[in-house]
Amino acid sequence: MNTKYLDLLAEKYDCEEKVVTEIVNLEAILNLPKGTEHFVSDLHGEYHAFQHVLRNGSGKVKEKITDIFKDRLTDQEIDDFATLVYYPEDKIKLMKNKFSSKDELHEWYQETICNMITLIPYASSKYTRSKLRKALPEQFVYVIEELLYKSDKYSNKKSYYEMILQQIITLGQSEKLITGLAYTIQRLIVDHLHVVGDIYDRGPDPDKIMDTLINYHSLDIQWGNHDVLWLGAFAGSKVCLANIIRICARYDNLDIIEDVYGINLRPLLTLAEKYYDDNVPFRPKEHKDKPLSDHETLQITKIHQAIAMIQFKLESPIIKRRDFFNMSERLVLEKVDYQNNEITLYGNTYSLQNTCFATIDPADPARLLEEEEEVMNKLLLSVQHSEKLARHMKFLMKKGNLYLRYNGNLLIHGCIPLNEAGEMEQMEIEGETYKGRALLDQFEHYLQYSFSHRDRTDDLATDMVWYLWTGEYSSLFGKRAMTTFERYFIDDKASHKEKKNPYYYLREDEAVCRKLLEEFELDPDQGHIINGHTPVKEIEGENPIKANSKMIVIDGGFSKAYQSTTGIAGYTLLYNSFGMQLVAHQHFNSKEQVINNGADVLSVRRVVDKEMERKKVRETNVGKELLEEIEMLKRLMEYRYMD
Repeated sequence: MNTKYLDLLAEKYDCEEKVVTEIVNLEAILNLPKGTEHFVSDLHGEYHAFQHVLRNGSGKVKEKITDIFKDRLTDQEIDDFATLVYYPEDKIKLMKNKFSSKDELHEWYQETICNMITLIPYASSKYTRSKLRKALPEQFVYVIEELLYKSDKYSNKKSYYEMILQQIITLGQSEKLITGLAYTIQRLIVDHLHVVGDIYDRGPDPDKIMDTLINYHSLDIQWGNHDVLWLGAFAGSKVCLANIIRICARYDNLDIIEDVYGINLRPLLTLAEKYYDDNVPFRPKEHKDKPLSDHETLQITKIHQAIAMIQFKLESPIIKRRDFFNMSERLVLEKVDYQNNEITLYGNTYSLQNTCFATIDPADPARLLEEEEEVMNKLLLSVQHSEKLARHMKFLMKKGNLYLRYNGNLLIHGCIPLNEAGEMEQMEIEGETYKGRALLDQFEHYLQYSFSHRDRTDDLATDMVWYLWTGEYSSLFGKRAMTTFERYFIDDKASHKEKKNPYYYLREDEAVCRKLLEEFELDPDQGHIINGHTPVKEIEGENPIKANSKMIVIDGGFSKAYQSTTGIAGYTLLYNSFGMQLVAHQHFNSKEQVINNGADVLSVRRVVDKEMERKKVRETNVGKELLEEIEMLKRLMEYRYMD
């Protein structure tokens, strides 16, 4: 080992006793049960539903409360206590209005604090005292630790503990303490969060989700196709940016672009007002809780058309300069017969409806008007100078990957591209052929390069980011072609169909899943593939647990746009030392309903896998890191402190 590194390590552990203490500590931690992992996917801007799932730990919070208090509290009291842990500030306000006297309120404060102090040791039983201390509200650490580790064995300190509680209440600190304890319990229930893709698009509040994740204690992200679209736009891809604005217009979420991230859409609106009018397929999807005036609807409809046509134009030069993308059939503007208002795609000719080709030159369909080019330049400049967007995208890049091997499982948002025979599909990039894990590594390399060279907007790396959104062999798209143009302009719905990669039916086959786990150097007997991206249609009887539990799909439809076809409001997955549980969720209406009625949104749990022996930290990714630390410390002992 490099002696310079050992010298640096010796500055921290400057005596033999410190090294020994740390080795003892780390070896002991290796024998603790592994912490609970929480998997969520396809959040799509649904901040309030995500918050609820995060706060209740997909039911784990209430489960812990029930374990401890089932013989002491009624079902209603357990519901109220659980709601207090989920939403402490709101529940405290409700409870304050319930009591007729200050004495009753103070009694409730004392009882609640005692119950929380009782719950915390159970919730933290797998952690070291040091880790628990870090989870406690900083301003109350001393007080909480005194209460947590109290002993009435000799009755010498009974009045001491009573005085602590009395003074907390007298000095008006009860509500702050209860709130701090509630968030401590939430944090202790889940050790690590996995977000298996698609934070952005469709829903109204992806920025709030990002702020939540930035402040979360431990997490990783596997990028989804919609996340990569936002990363691509920030990295300098105008076609990714056009897609973002088009999707936001379609779902009436342009305020995310303009109000949240401060990107000025006025130049785009001016262009849209000049060339476009009302057009039914481009009207925004309606929100029940967010009605639009006729004027607002018309404005969004015009913007939607303007940015869609710019998007189709921007796609053409990429397809032409990257032959190996094999996307010539997607040169849609060049395949239009503008005189007869028809298009020929994949050998079929279709008449076009609801066209909006005012900015198209039939002799050079992909050419941007000077106004369109100016608009896109301004938009890109604004995107790359948005402080809030920069913070969110840098965090998304820092915490994200296309796939993750974690505790023996493979986490991936989309797919590993396969052919009909179940073999991994090959893609040629710059004369080299890649497949399986090597192909995904290439995709990630180009995304990282593009993100770190944001001044380059037409290079291969930036084009590859767009390919991840829409390409045939993209692990995120997972279809043969994206039929956006057809859905806007062709009535024949057969032309709208997007053929999925064979992965999506072959993942039902255990042998295929085992082969994929081996491709990523994971044990096929112990490992699972955890997928998002495609909503599970439970309403039609689809099972999210596939291939004899080797494949688990957790996109059940957080997005409200999907819930009519899925029949539920999302799946989440829990993995603790005893095994895995899949949790199905009912529609989330509002936190007010939870606070007032104690109504939760959990539906059913299905056991995915049960460990024969409790899994310990030693067997996890964290355990491997600790073992490496222990090895370094032992070498330091030999190098510095042993004769």
